[in-house]
Amino acid sequence: MERKKYLVVTAGGSGTRMGSDLPKQFLELGGRAVLQRTIEQFLEACPGIKVVTVLPEAHMAWWRQYCRDRNFNCPQRLVSGGFTRFHSVRNALSFVPDGVVVAVHDGVRPLLSPALIRTMFQQMETVRALVPVVPSVDTLAVLDKDADGTLRDSGEEVDRSRIFGAQTPQMFRSEELKAAYGQGFDLAFTDDASVARRYGIPLSYIAGERNNIKLTTREDLSLAEAILHLSC
Repeated sequence: MERKKYLVVTAGGSGTRMGSDLPKQFLELGGRAVLQRTIEQFLEACPGIKVVTVLPEAHMAWWRQYCRDRNFNCPQRLVSGGFTRFHSVRNALSFVPDGVVVAVHDGVRPLLSPALIRTMFQQMETVRALVPVVPSVDTLAVLDKDADGTLRDSGEEVDRSRIFGAQTPQMFRSEELKAAYGQGFDLAFTDDASVARRYGIPLSYIAGERNNIKLTTREDLSLAEAILHLSC
């Protein structure tokens, strides 16, 4: 029997690097909030998907009012963000049942395609965890930092062909991801895949999308606007 689909969308950050009073997930991109655009991509790909949205406690009321004002009628379970992303996802997973496929996605990655989402859910019928990745296109340098902050060559070489950047959504069998998040927090947990790997869940990979960028700075937002303009 096909597993039901859940989305945990992480939008609990304050977005200070964006330089705005309003967190970056609520800033407008092409006339709609970044977070709305993100969720809409999943609704287009999987109309029956269940949505759990992690938000800053201080902006819960703002988001509810925004959804009413914009007629964004997406049923959502709203969850308060935690001290770190790890704690936020763990909070959200308490509202996800066992026996489903759960996608965890950054709320500030609004440009992923519904096609990628559908393909990933299809592949989850045969794998236990799935992570989209893109190959590194930059020359990489391994540097050491002196006490005064000076950077110097470490002498190490990096085989760029083996280096990939991990994106979201990352998909898992819900009961396994929930068990993995029962581990104690570790600073090495930078995404859900790192939590799953530590717990022993085998990871599978799929080609991600270059346009699936994470909006962190004002420059990222300007780039996203340009991508949207070109795709219209």
